[in-house]
Amino acid sequence: MVLQCPSPCENLFDYLERCGGILDENFARHVMQQVVEAADKCCSRGVLHRDIKLENLLVNTDNLDVTLIDFGCGDLLHEMPYSTFSGTEEYCPPEYSETGKYHGRPATVFSLGVVLYTLVCGYYPDHTDLDKIKNWLWYLPSLSKECSHLINACLHPNPEERMPLDRLLLHDWFNVIPKVVETRAPCYGHTGSAL
Repeated sequence: MVLQCPSPCENLFDYLERCGGILDENFARHVMQQVVEAADKCCSRGVLHRDIKLENLLVNTDNLDVTLIDFGCGDLLHEMPYSTFSGTEEYCPPEYSETGKYHGRPATVFSLGVVLYTLVCGYYPDHTDLDKIKNWLWYLPSLSKECSHLINACLHPNPEERMPLDRLLLHDWFNVIPKVVETRAPCYGHTGSAL
């Protein structure tokens, strides 16, 4: 299938780089709400994307709409565990490394957690971060307690401790009354450092 790339768009990895490698929570919330809605809609329609990452999210730089793309690693969603991983290593759920298996929705939540973490921290979570998350102790002083809690809830190494996909948008972080998000891309034209 060949799809036309909407214009003016760029993938979220490049956009984040243009913004200096990090987004403020208000804009990250605007992005994540759309990404979570897209992931949840896919799963509710029986599709598991399996490669939700910055490079597979397009940002329309005119209106800040976000689109999930590239279903090349996708599969039909089922309740049985998956025994093969298709996707990008940084977004791989830890249960796959430990057991060789994972379930679709909790793995999707983990990927969403990596996206959020990277947007607000500017780098991928590492083993030190995941060790703190295991005990619900991870936080950054520069982030709100709601954002830190959501990151813990998405990236918990135990998939049974992760927040369910269909409940993510009910988290307190998404219900903070946001400041007005600009109608044009706040970082467009800004050159920043790479991730």
